[in-house]
Amino acid sequence: MKFLKKTRKTIAFLLALVMALALCACAKPMPIAAGKNTVGVKDGETLGKGATAFTVEVTDGQGTKTDFTVKTDEKTVGAALQALNIISGEKSEYGLYIKEVIGITADYDTDGTYWAFSVNGELSQKGVDQTYVKNGDIYTFTVTK
Repeated sequence: MKFLKKTRKTIAFLLALVMALALCACAKPMPIAAGKNTVGVKDGETLGKGATAFTVEVTDGQGTKTDFTVKTDEKTVGAALQALNIISGEKSEYGLYIKEVIGITADYDTDGTYWAFSVNGELSQKGVDQTYVKNGDIYTFTVTK
């Protein structure tokens, strides 16, 4: 009799678990917030002054793109973009951890998103503060989950 009671409880638990998993599987994923370009950078705009020019492409969590050109005399991408208040974040032992680009926040601790940084279409192996500026390069920031 004891065995039958345990078996019923186990079956009831397994059924409840299967139902919960089925509900989770059917749920729509939460969209990543689009954020707002609070810095006011316009698509196609040229910012800064300097001998070196590069393109910045920013894609928010909804896929909205903003592309602009930066002119600078700074040595690194991070220094150039921070000087223009384009990016901000936290310094760590690994370099600058970017949390905001053109006013759009991606915070892994809050919503599981982060800024992916690419150079000429390839994910960068270095952070922005360790990536040297090259004339004509394209630096991309994409909200990623």
